[in-house]
Amino acid sequence: MISLEEIKYPIREEMKKFELKFHDAMKSSVPLLDRVTHYIVKRKGKQMRPMFVFFSAGICGKITDATFRGASLIELLHTATLVHDDVVDDSNLRRGFFSINALWKNKIAVLVGDYLLSKGLLLSIDNGDFNLLQIVSSAVREMSEGELLQIEKARKLDISEEIYYEIIRQKTASLIASCCACGAASSGTSYENERKMHSFGEKIGMAFQIKDDLFDFESSEKTGKPSGIDIKESKMTLPLIYALNHASSQQKRHIVNIIKNHSEEKSKVSEVVNFIIESGGIAYALSKMKEFQQSAIHILDEFEDSPYKNSLIQLVRFTTERNN
Repeated sequence: MISLEEIKYPIREEMKKFELKFHDAMKSSVPLLDRVTHYIVKRKGKQMRPMFVFFSAGICGKITDATFRGASLIELLHTATLVHDDVVDDSNLRRGFFSINALWKNKIAVLVGDYLLSKGLLLSIDNGDFNLLQIVSSAVREMSEGELLQIEKARKLDISEEIYYEIIRQKTASLIASCCACGAASSGTSYENERKMHSFGEKIGMAFQIKDDLFDFESSEKTGKPSGIDIKESKMTLPLIYALNHASSQQKRHIVNIIKNHSEEKSKVSEVVNFIIESGGIAYALSKMKEFQQSAIHILDEFEDSPYKNSLIQLVRFTTERNN
């Protein structure tokens, strides 16, 4: 598979410039806050969200100063939500590094998240980027609603496929959709193109989350067996939903009972994994992921050929065919 560095090539200079601008956007006169934000910048991930912003601007016309602000806005608000998520989940690790709450405790983590949120808002307001702020604020609202909808529905372990799509559309796809819409809006393109790119991002986000679901059924390097982490955490993923929807009433009760009451037992988790595989849940989820992937690429057919378009297609494939 093509590497992320190769995909990034048409925007390599912009990404270098963005890193400097993003670092500046997080600076504070409070030493403690500066230490925490420096730690956040140092442990950055693949930076796929800014890449979606820049490629979307490029495919729609041109990369502008507003594109850099849009990418920074998304990273600031998204980082704020991750910091708060780690507090809510009582998580000590994020991407293999200690989380902010693990190193500086919950109170500081919450305040840092609030600070990042305010920096994003001010970055947009100070530059009059109200359209970008509206796009990203809508995504943050949807992410919160998606989380709450999942919590509400997960208790019963009885989520329909339609509800599952709505949850992942809000929780995951809304953010990637906002990246693409922000990029398009920052280029000065038409509202129609902005909506097309929003739809493109949403479909990629759906495919991305289904790919995440499928990771739970891939063999780990240590054991050679599927991890079943989502099953242990009673998460309703697409392969499980499909399998339960095609099971007999008795079989369904048995599997739900295992997930609710025996998810710590390895043999029981293996039984659920085997049930899902044999029911065709993996194959079904894979086919739905490919549907979303192809629908997204089809939207790009409406734009002129360019290095940005080629890389965006490669980025679509990377997000849905990645190994981690």
